[in-house]
Amino acid sequence: MLPDVKTILYASDIEEGSRPAFRAAVSMAGHYDATITFLHVIEPLSATARSILKTMMNDADLNEMHDSSVINLKNKLISRIESFCETELDATEAMKEGQIIPRVEEGVADRVILKVANEIGADLIVMGTRTHSSVGQFLLGSTANRVMHHTQKPVLVIPLK
Repeated sequence: MLPDVKTILYASDIEEGSRPAFRAAVSMAGHYDATITFLHVIEPLSATARSILKTMMNDADLNEMHDSSVINLKNKLISRIESFCETELDATEAMKEGQIIPRVEEGVADRVILKVANEIGADLIVMGTRTHSSVGQFLLGSTANRVMHHTQKPVLVIPLK
């Protein structure tokens, strides 16, 4: 049995097939009357990519493009959350106004997930994981594995197709 869950961090790559993990987060939120922070992490540009972009645009334009992209992603998250709630939840599962909080952060995914979980005082982290080859899993690990090994918080991992 989980301890009292009032704050859930749902970490999503917002890729196709991630709905089962979000559905699990919504189900847990409904069961515990908890809030969900819907987190999407933007991986930072590599030094090479940033260097190439800097040869084509000045810092002000690069920063404006970055800020615009973050705003667009946050709007996409809000749209996906609203669409999910309208099309997939029935009246008994309906979320309250403000019960889902969209958040976009930049950084290395597992580190950002752990940082945000601590910032918001998450009682539970919910995330999906995609199947990878065992060699790939061994060499690289997965974001879910790294999060599970570096947190004391319960982590609910949902296998995705």
